[in-house]
Amino acid sequence: MSTEPLPLISPTFAPSRAAGGAALAFAALGAVAVFAGLLWTDGRRVWAALLVDDFFFLSLALAGILFLALQYLSSAGWWTVIRRVPEAMMGFVPVAALLTLPLYFGRQALYPWTRPEVLRHDPTVAAKSAYLNTPFFFARMAAFLALWSLFALLLRRTSLAQDRAAAGQHRRMVRLSAVFIVTFAVSFSLASFDWLMSLDPRWFSTMFAVYTFAGLLLGGLAAITLTVVVLRRRGALAGLVQESHLHDLGKLLFAFSTFWAYIWVCQYLLIWYSNIPEEVTHYVLRARGSWAPLFYLVPVLSWGVPFLVLMSRSAKRNPRVLQAVALTILVGRWLDLYVLVAPPVLARVGVGLPELLITAGYAGLFFFLTARSLSRAPLLARNDPYLRESLHHHS
Repeated sequence: MSTEPLPLISPTFAPSRAAGGAALAFAALGAVAVFAGLLWTDGRRVWAALLVDDFFFLSLALAGILFLALQYLSSAGWWTVIRRVPEAMMGFVPVAALLTLPLYFGRQALYPWTRPEVLRHDPTVAAKSAYLNTPFFFARMAAFLALWSLFALLLRRTSLAQDRAAAGQHRRMVRLSAVFIVTFAVSFSLASFDWLMSLDPRWFSTMFAVYTFAGLLLGGLAAITLTVVVLRRRGALAGLVQESHLHDLGKLLFAFSTFWAYIWVCQYLLIWYSNIPEEVTHYVLRARGSWAPLFYLVPVLSWGVPFLVLMSRSAKRNPRVLQAVALTILVGRWLDLYVLVAPPVLARVGVGLPELLITAGYAGLFFFLTARSLSRAPLLARNDPYLRESLHHHS
C-alpha cells in the first residue's frame, strides 16, 4: 500500500445553472405531458408510462444503496473515490417514493384485479383477492417505499458523519448494509411481484424476482459508470478516478449484463419448454405481433452490445466507450420495463411523444436532485479506512 499523503482538500462539484435549468424544464414538460394525457385521453398510456418510469428511476436510486451495501460487506477498497456517486443516486429514493404513490389513482387502468367485473367473471383472480386487494396492495407499497427511504437517509447521514469524525462510522455503515441487504431481498421481491407481475394476475414466474433484481443491478451500474465518466471528463474527479477504476466498472458492466442475459434466457426457456397455459401467455403476447421488435431489441441493448464492445481490456478503460455502453444499457433497461408493463395495459405499442416527454421529465428530476446531492458534500469521502487504497488502486 502506498504511503503517499492523502489530499488535504477534497474536490467539489457545482452543476452549472444552465444544466440545472434545463433539467427542471424537462421535469416541467414531463408534468405537463402527464396532466394533458390524463385530461384528454383515457389515461392508459400515461399510467403505463408512469409505472415504467417510477420503477425505472426508483431502481436506479435503489441500486445506489445496493452498490454501497455490497462494497461495504465485501470490504472492497477500489471504489472509495467514487463513493459519493451512488450516495447521490440513493438520495432520489424518497422523491421516487412520492412519485410512485399516485399510481393509486391509476390502479384500475393498470391492474385488472382492482376491477369488480374481472373478479366476478374470473375465479382464478378472485381467489387471490386476500392478497391482491387495493388497501393491502398500497399499504405494502407505502411500507416498502418508507423502508427504503429510511435506509437511504441513515446511510447518507452516517457517511457525512464519517467526514467529520471517523470513530465507529465505518462499522456502522457495515451494520446498516447488512440489515439493508436482508430486508431489501425480501421487500424488493415482493414489490416486483406486486407492481409488475400482478399486471397480469393469472401469470407467474418463480424467477421473476431474480430477473428484476438483475435488471436493477445492471441499470444501476450503468448509471454509476456514466456519472463517474462525466464527472471525470469535467475535471471533478480528474486525477482521482484512474484507468484502473474505469476498468473495474467496465468489468462489472460486462459481468452483470451477462448475468442479466442468463436470467432472461433461463426464464424464457423454462416457460417455453414447460408450455403451461398460465405461463406461456406472457411470452405469446410479447414475442409476437407489434410487440416482437421491442421484445427482441431488449437483449440486444442490455447484453449483446455490452458483451461485444467490452470484450477487450482497452474498451473497458476507454471513457467514451464506457459512456456509450452505459447509455445503451440504460435504454435497454427502460425498454425491458416498458415491454413488461405496456402489453397487458395497451392494445398496441405506444412509444411516442407522451412516453418520451414523461421519461425526459423523470430524467430531468433525477439529474437535478442527484447533481444537487453531489454538490452538497465533498466528492472525496474523508476518513474512510480504504481511501488510501482506492487513491492508489493498481498504481
